[in-house]
Amino acid sequence: MLKTGIYVDAENIRMCGGYGMRYDVLVELAGAGNSTLLRANSYLAEDRERTKDDVEYRQKLYRYHDVIRQCGFKVIKKFVKHFVDDEGILTTKANADMDLAIDALLQARNLDRVILLTGDGDFIRLVLALQNMGCRVEVIGFDHVSNDLKEAADSFMSGFLIPGLLPIPAQGGENRQRGISLNYNPDRGFGFMRYYRLTPEGLQAQSVFFHCSKAHDVHDTLFLDSSKIFEFTIVKNPDNSGRTEAWDIQCLDT
Repeated sequence: MLKTGIYVDAENIRMCGGYGMRYDVLVELAGAGNSTLLRANSYLAEDRERTKDDVEYRQKLYRYHDVIRQCGFKVIKKFVKHFVDDEGILTTKANADMDLAIDALLQARNLDRVILLTGDGDFIRLVLALQNMGCRVEVIGFDHVSNDLKEAADSFMSGFLIPGLLPIPAQGGENRQRGISLNYNPDRGFGFMRYYRLTPEGLQAQSVFFHCSKAHDVHDTLFLDSSKIFEFTIVKNPDNSGRTEAWDIQCLDT
């Protein structure tokens, strides 16, 4: 069994497209296949001054923390600090990078696999250090993910592609999927969409044929960009012997 640890840079995820991320899906992902979840930490910011004075903020924040704990995560708080510079401008800071890095390095002695949720390139050195300790490091991020971080990790997965990770209602039924374009032939206008299903064995990659004529307001050059994420419906084409295809293709603005 692979002993797995999850470390969530919650503020980075929240600010970069992952607002409302479901921690229970992370647990399911980490424990799938031959893995067992050994450590699960989430690093969050709390404004103590606001907590003291704003009842609504305090109740909402603590309910959120309780939900994360109920999913099996340890909540590590980083309290917001307020600074006034020489020009009288107020700035706030709540950076938990150091806390996350130290915890991950200490706990990695008992881990085989680390899932790091962030897009922050400051964690590249942490990724390399964990790899040198023998850990496999998998990064999950949403928007504005450092390219160098992607390259340093053993694998990178866009959180937008993990089924159910974001609370986005399916439009068009359960066959509505998210994926990326593969092997697109611009001369003939077709290729394949790769998408994923979360099973007890882990994330399973699948592919389905598509033709650019089934895309709405999508320039065909976007199908050549593997970083672009598309949403589509899987149907059986009655005009093509019932072959499974991707229709109603839309490019997500992520």
